[in-house]
Amino acid sequence: MTNTDRNQQLFDRAKALIPGGVNSPVRAFKAVGGTPRFVKRAQGAYFWDANDQRYIDYIGSWGPMILGHGHPAVLQAVQSALLEGFSFGAPTEREVELAEEIIKLVPSLDMVRLVSSGTEAGMSAIRLARGATGRKKIIKFEGCYHGHADALLVKAGSGLATFGNPTSAGVPPEVVQHTLVLEYNNIEQLEAAFAEHGPDVATLMIEPIAGNMNFVRASVPFMTRCRELCTQHGALLAFDEVMTGFRVGPGSAQGVYADLIPGFEPDMTVMGKVIGGGMPLAAFGAKRAVMEQLAPLGAVYQAGTLSGNPVATACGLATLKEIQKPGFYEALSQRTQQLTSGLQAAADAAGVPFATDSQGGMFGFYLMDSLPQNYATVMKTDNARFNTFFHGMLERGVYFAPALYEASFMSAAHTESDVQATVAAAAEVFRLL
Repeated sequence: MTNTDRNQQLFDRAKALIPGGVNSPVRAFKAVGGTPRFVKRAQGAYFWDANDQRYIDYIGSWGPMILGHGHPAVLQAVQSALLEGFSFGAPTEREVELAEEIIKLVPSLDMVRLVSSGTEAGMSAIRLARGATGRKKIIKFEGCYHGHADALLVKAGSGLATFGNPTSAGVPPEVVQHTLVLEYNNIEQLEAAFAEHGPDVATLMIEPIAGNMNFVRASVPFMTRCRELCTQHGALLAFDEVMTGFRVGPGSAQGVYADLIPGFEPDMTVMGKVIGGGMPLAAFGAKRAVMEQLAPLGAVYQAGTLSGNPVATACGLATLKEIQKPGFYEALSQRTQQLTSGLQAAADAAGVPFATDSQGGMFGFYLMDSLPQNYATVMKTDNARFNTFFHGMLERGVYFAPALYEASFMSAAHTESDVQATVAAAAEVFRLL
């Protein structure tokens, strides 16, 4: 009997041509099982799969679609840019305008360099930090993802403040020998690492709200200590805001922490997703003295043929203009909180352990009694129960991330009706768990 599921047909074709049938691993549904949904089109808060089944979309291209899919002002900007040309290999005015817009909104930045992906931005920021400080070692935290550059594909070592071990084949141990991997929100490990290696640390890179552990905040005492120790030892504090940048608030996550810690700001920032509006675009930036170490002004080399692409910058610039309209973040936060509180109430009514948190248009939830503070605790989540929840929601037309370690995203296009439909579906699924 012929399989009429177009998603399965496409997946079978893809697996013969593309490793795993996908171009980014989480899309393969390997963690949750089943057949990936191949998206045919998207509009507003929804997408339709190859079978023309509609889903309420809480992935939003993993964060960029803060306005929803196909926002009229963004479409108009992109269409106009396309008519002018796809790519030039030369500077454009929109590159300058986008840089001005980012710097205006993020006080810690004097200069930025535009690139094409979060991985490229994170990799380049680390190279720049090493070049600017003349040091080799970097600190990262287990559960934080900064792209798939070799030096960052590491897991924690066996002891306190140890060097990491590669988590991917093809990464020699020598490549990660200068990467220290610590536990997120663990002040004791942080202090021990700086006590032993402080003079050699070029940068401490952190997701201030980790979106690859689902949704885990850095505590205020922990973040305060990160800032103090970096300042004390001359290391650069680098915020990876690829996910949180303009997603959690108008000043990004660093703006959230600046409201909690007087005078707080990071030394470097890595951004992506929202600043490209869904196009391949990212950036890294810092104060002028650091950024002037970058070629062509300094000795740290970085380049990219499609960096500052004119279509991507048009998309990103239009997006940033929309999110600065009065009341945008207040409405987005309110809608997100409406959803998370509704999910919490539905789980409580069904007697299902559940914990949730959100900031701006980014949220996460766990089938646990309390919010985890680090990766080891996240790993205790009941995978089988989550998979049942995921597929139950999918069957009811709600698309959450197909992995329990990924954050979710609200857009300005989601309506109260969408939230109510999502909560009603969750209430049904919770009763089945």
